[in-house]
Amino acid sequence: MDQRSQSFVGDQENYDMDLFDNDREFAEGNLYPTEFQNYTQQVKLKPDHEKRPIWIAPNFKLYLESFSPLYKTATEFLIGIAEPVCRPMYIHEYMITKYSLYAAVSVGLTKEKIFERLDFLSKNEDIPSDVKAFIELYSSRYGKARLVLKDCKYFIECFDRNTRNNLMQIQQIEQAYRSQLRRNAMIEQRLKEQSERQRVEESAETKALRERITNSNSLIASRPTATSTSGMMLNQQSVEQQELTERFMNLKDEFQVLIDQEMEDVDNGQVDGPAQDGSSRAQRKQDLIFEIDPEQIEGVKEACIKENYPLIEEYDFKRDKTLPDLKIELKSTTQIRPYQEQSLSMMFSNGRARSGVVVLPCGAGKTLAGITAACTIKKSIMVLCTSGVSVEQWRQQFFLWANIGGKVCRFTSKTRDQMFNSQAPDGEAGIVISTYNMIAYQGNRSNETSQLMKAIQNTEWGLLILDEVQVVPAAMFRKVLSICKSHCKLGLTATLVREDEKIDDLNFLIGPKLYEANWLDLQLQGYLARVQCIEVWCEMTPEFYKEYLSARPRLKTNLYVNNPNKFLACQYLINLHESRGDKIIVFSDNLFALKMYAQKLKRPYISGEVGQSERMGILHYFQKTNDINTIFLSKVGDTSIDLPGANVIIQISSHFGARRQEAQRLGRILRPKQSAEKQAYSNSTEFNAYFYSLVSTNTQEMYYSDKRQQFLIDQGYYFEVIQELPFMSGENNKEKEKLLMQSLREQVEFLTQILQNDEAKFESLEEREELLEDDEDQIGIDRLRKRELNSLTGADGMYEEFQR
Repeated sequence: MDQRSQSFVGDQENYDMDLFDNDREFAEGNLYPTEFQNYTQQVKLKPDHEKRPIWIAPNFKLYLESFSPLYKTATEFLIGIAEPVCRPMYIHEYMITKYSLYAAVSVGLTKEKIFERLDFLSKNEDIPSDVKAFIELYSSRYGKARLVLKDCKYFIECFDRNTRNNLMQIQQIEQAYRSQLRRNAMIEQRLKEQSERQRVEESAETKALRERITNSNSLIASRPTATSTSGMMLNQQSVEQQELTERFMNLKDEFQVLIDQEMEDVDNGQVDGPAQDGSSRAQRKQDLIFEIDPEQIEGVKEACIKENYPLIEEYDFKRDKTLPDLKIELKSTTQIRPYQEQSLSMMFSNGRARSGVVVLPCGAGKTLAGITAACTIKKSIMVLCTSGVSVEQWRQQFFLWANIGGKVCRFTSKTRDQMFNSQAPDGEAGIVISTYNMIAYQGNRSNETSQLMKAIQNTEWGLLILDEVQVVPAAMFRKVLSICKSHCKLGLTATLVREDEKIDDLNFLIGPKLYEANWLDLQLQGYLARVQCIEVWCEMTPEFYKEYLSARPRLKTNLYVNNPNKFLACQYLINLHESRGDKIIVFSDNLFALKMYAQKLKRPYISGEVGQSERMGILHYFQKTNDINTIFLSKVGDTSIDLPGANVIIQISSHFGARRQEAQRLGRILRPKQSAEKQAYSNSTEFNAYFYSLVSTNTQEMYYSDKRQQFLIDQGYYFEVIQELPFMSGENNKEKEKLLMQSLREQVEFLTQILQNDEAKFESLEEREELLEDDEDQIGIDRLRKRELNSLTGADGMYEEFQR
């Protein structure tokens, strides 16, 4: 049994053994169940199958040969009808799902076209019957109903009465429909009462005006014709009488308008004569449209997906004259890449804007894809990010790539720009960039923030861009979709994975996956750096390992993260790459290790508690000068920090088995290190970026490391394992002499320091970092600083902001 399996069996006692065929496989360390199946009897191949690139398995899986001459054509087709599962160097695996078929039909691929293309590209003599039936089933009902947003109200529009009846049989839809009927009835009753009060007030004012006019006429008639003085008084009274009469007539006209409007409402729909047939058709069409409660929109969309009635969400922005246009155009110098153009073509394939998710690797230009979509729709845009830093980056990118005629407003607790007025008769259009935290927060707000939130809620957005869309399924963040009412939603991410398995919720929260780029293809084309992934095994020192075997879980983590041999390996790699002129980022989720490494090696570090100005200073010197060539980052550097010059990452600790974090960190060095053309057309296969993951052997960290790497392996990357660095085997004694913490005394002192810091301290450090990372727009920082006082006064959940 190898070391990775030993550590797994020793530390994962409660692992679900039902995944394995028998106890022997589990005991021998076979971490994956056997899934190999023999389809040779079920699948017959065409005589010329060598010329065709796709294998179709009866279990809905498709296998693509990347070395086929038809690879590019087949890839473009498979991205449209199936979900990528794994794409290594030579054989790519896809899976046909109902969500992928919904996406395919939405871009105009009928089942007949799908069968035709599959027959042309596949090696199979016939498409397996189960696969064919599956495609027919889930492509038949798409397009039967549409979700429409109008005047900030949601309507379901059915294409026939049978579909409407079937939808009304769904419990969630019926509840949302009945709820909205009750709400409309209450609103109508309030309006009726308000109108009645206005009539009473108008009648009283009319009566008072009539009495004044009558009294004035009586007074004039009772006075004799007299001198010029009395004549002047008469003229003044005549003027007064005329003004009163005009006011009375105006009030009468307004009152008559109300009466005429009511009569028009009463007569509406009771048309006689030739127009009757047209009215009947309009009424029948109206019967197929019904309004639903906006607060229940999420449950309605989820229920429709489950019942195989997915709601179309498309925006005919070219014909929309109700929303004001946004003056925005891409600059003449802006050029989008072919894969960005392909992703947007899936969004706008039929001339309308389709809601969905676009997946592009880190550093591949997701922001530019979103800006291009905004320039295409040309309506008010709402952008939601994960942090205040991302808000500033999006704002800079908008001005970098586009010419904008409207306002670009930031809405964070640090910066609250004055918003444009979209509700006026000649309403304005603009762009608002905010964070998920800021929009989703449900607590008390300042007056200024409340007014801005009200404006956001009352605005009908043409496009809602959701950056890092994988966070949306979280219970708190999914609220933003009901708060920001938009005609079209575009989700952007590089890592469409979650550890809680809620990633499928995006199919009804946002829409289907429209496009997912191939990481290795972009690397070969020169759009991404050539990265070598290396896992460095670091043996635990005897003193540390002895404590590890008997330690509690939290202390175990701190012991394998702070393994002295890992510290020596980190030093060696920093010295090696700095001597080559490389720029190095060292990542650590463990704050104790982050500070210890940085202080002993005399390098700067950035964590959540480091102020914004200090951060920007460190990053500036790292990117622009040679004074700082290595920086240490906590998890706040996983996203929202753009360091195009960095080409080496050393990871000393991470968040257990988080696949997304591994990919995000790799993304910090994915930007190409030379021009795309030069890299694409060069025959060099040399790596120009390096990703090191330091792992303590015979510990639980080996299992977590294996789990973290799965997403990158599915994208085609592989990890080379180095069991010994040169200094470990004694090959390079000169380099070893430069390293710190080699003596037993230093290591024992360090171990004593770790043991003296109880688990509560380590936990408090991590809790503080979580707050500082998640609430980067400072909502949570003040809460953290005042926690003790707030708890005593009962104000623990108060929303706090910085003043502008």
